[in-house]
Amino acid sequence: MKNLLQGINEGLKQAMEADERVILLGEDIGKNGGVFRVTDGLQKTFGPKRVYDTPLAELGIAGAAVGLALTGLRPVAEIQFSGFSPPILDQVICHFGRMRNRTGGRNTLPLVIRLPQGGLIHAPEHHSEAPEAYYCHTTGIKVVMPSTPEDAKGLMIAAIEDPDPVIYFEPKRLYRLIKGEVPAEKYSTPLGKCRIAREGTDCTVITWGAMVHTSLKAAQELEKDGISIEIVDLRTLTPIDIEGVIASVKKTGRAVVAHEAPNTGSWAAEVSSLVHERAFDALKAPVERVGSWDIRQPLFKTEHFYIPDAHRVVRGVNKTLSRVGAVR
Repeated sequence: MKNLLQGINEGLKQAMEADERVILLGEDIGKNGGVFRVTDGLQKTFGPKRVYDTPLAELGIAGAAVGLALTGLRPVAEIQFSGFSPPILDQVICHFGRMRNRTGGRNTLPLVIRLPQGGLIHAPEHHSEAPEAYYCHTTGIKVVMPSTPEDAKGLMIAAIEDPDPVIYFEPKRLYRLIKGEVPAEKYSTPLGKCRIAREGTDCTVITWGAMVHTSLKAAQELEKDGISIEIVDLRTLTPIDIEGVIASVKKTGRAVVAHEAPNTGSWAAEVSSLVHERAFDALKAPVERVGSWDIRQPLFKTEHFYIPDAHRVVRGVNKTLSRVGAVR
């Protein structure tokens, strides 16, 4: 049994063993193993030339990753917290997402940016945001977010092996909270494929990252009232496995999208729109979104009021179930 943090570490280690072009860079990721110890032991194993510490300069880290990828390496760069990532948007928007098109397909950028995200770890300001929509809106890149140790390893290896840039979000409250079986051999989890985290018949909850486990708790509560919830874990936010999502929605006839970010302009809004566009005739009620409030991420004493809990997911499901015939 391994936790999510160990799954990521093992994915990095096996990718580095398999391909000497894979290198790691970031703030304090070497001797210290990163602020969360995700890269613990990797510098000792592979040396400082393949696992090296950078200055406190997020834009520089992202820019260096671009240059390294263009010279034939496969860099994996860590930004300590997703709240520190706005400076890298210059590189993400202007270079990550454009290089293949800019060069007529001659150059790709096989790089990964690791971004610990999400709240409920009692962190200060700029440490707990859920900014995935910024990156999903940028064309030319892939965005993934695991929720299990097995997927954490498999998605990391797949991200490193992908020829294009991948933003790899790590739900940090799951680092040591969730444990599961992780195959010992090297394997990859295909990008762009969702998974059914729980089978159900009455309503589909579409979610990702830490909210998968919040939704599983909600499903257990709803089960006491005889309500059967199917949970779809997107795993890859973009490209989204819309076929997998729609198959579940057509099965249940109702859908809720649960996530940590504020609803306005969120990736949940895009998912909801896609479901309405592609499964309208199958819907028995409008899609409900359960997200955080449209305010900045609060400090840790009140963040449990801000980030949706199982009760708010239950309430969203019940609201959807009560709207009989609302679409048709």
